[in-house]
Amino acid sequence: MEKKKEFYLEILHEDKNSHARYGILHTPHGDVEVPMFMPVGTLATVKTMSPEEVKKCGSGVILANTYHLHLRPGEDIVAKAGGVQKFMNYKGPMLTDSGGFQVFSLAENRNITEEGVTFKSHLNGDKIFFSPEVVIGIEEKIGADIIMSFDECIPYPASYDYAKDSTLRTLRWAKRGLDAKTRDDQALFGIVQGGDYEDLRKMCAEELVKMDFDGYSIGGTSIGEPKDKCFEMIDYAIPYLPKDKPRYLMGVGSLDYILEGIGKGIDMMDCVLPTRIARHGTLMTHHGRINIKKECFKEDFTPLDDMCDCYTCKNYTKAYLRHLYVSGEQFGARLLSIHNTRFLISIVEGAREAIKEDRFNEYKDEILKMYGDSRGF
Repeated sequence: MEKKKEFYLEILHEDKNSHARYGILHTPHGDVEVPMFMPVGTLATVKTMSPEEVKKCGSGVILANTYHLHLRPGEDIVAKAGGVQKFMNYKGPMLTDSGGFQVFSLAENRNITEEGVTFKSHLNGDKIFFSPEVVIGIEEKIGADIIMSFDECIPYPASYDYAKDSTLRTLRWAKRGLDAKTRDDQALFGIVQGGDYEDLRKMCAEELVKMDFDGYSIGGTSIGEPKDKCFEMIDYAIPYLPKDKPRYLMGVGSLDYILEGIGKGIDMMDCVLPTRIARHGTLMTHHGRINIKKECFKEDFTPLDDMCDCYTCKNYTKAYLRHLYVSGEQFGARLLSIHNTRFLISIVEGAREAIKEDRFNEYKDEILKMYGDSRGF
């Protein structure tokens, strides 16, 4: 198929002691290695960072938000610019979500029906209607390489009956979105839902695979459920997803979740975590988590992380970074965001090398032991 030449996953090595795998994801805007951590650029920008800075951190795919770009500046403007890559000047592949997470996060301001979801805009109160067909139309205008099916991110906890009804509707929406898709140069992913119910996750995965999507996401995780529940939900879905297509775990950004996902066979992960916590002064380092606003860093003229190769650690001291943060200087948020973004990407780069050498489990244990507080935030 012609589409295969534009977008496909090439698995080059599978770790002998886990389900982790290394490969190349081929896209219309370039080839990227997996597994990968994807920085989030909600409004076609990774907060405080330039696209060039994100790229220098080793990014492959950047994620943008369909709901928010629909509100500002509008998909028609992005399309007139030549698509989201040209609009924001990012030289690499991009992905757009579908607004399914906003069905969860904006629960007080939305109404779900079989036809779709009516939102009340958080900006001005205007009514916004998203259906599977509307969402695909918006995503096609935005023009990312990878687009997501419209779904409901099921809240946790949810009753079995609620989860079942929602999952069946998500499957119907997935088929409608697939039928509405017109562009052959975009890869459409189906999203596995089902809450924390094993049979629903299995059913959803199997039905999506029958529809033959270009890739598959595992949704409804990392939304407040216990860690073991999140890992169970991954386990409930992965065995039923094809090995020759990418697997994307949505909304995961802490070290333990990232490494656990990779070990289970996940190829792609995203989260706002590295830049969000950076703006609050929290840094992930090879020596554990630190908060730069602490008094102990006032006269600390050493690098933030002596094991990190990012621009921040090569050029600035903890004392200066603390000064910027406590002074409210935006340059501080930028430098801290660069570090956290590079830190997570470098950890995943190390995971790729470990997979090639069949030592992923050892690498995972080393990283979590070194980091100490493995939550990552």
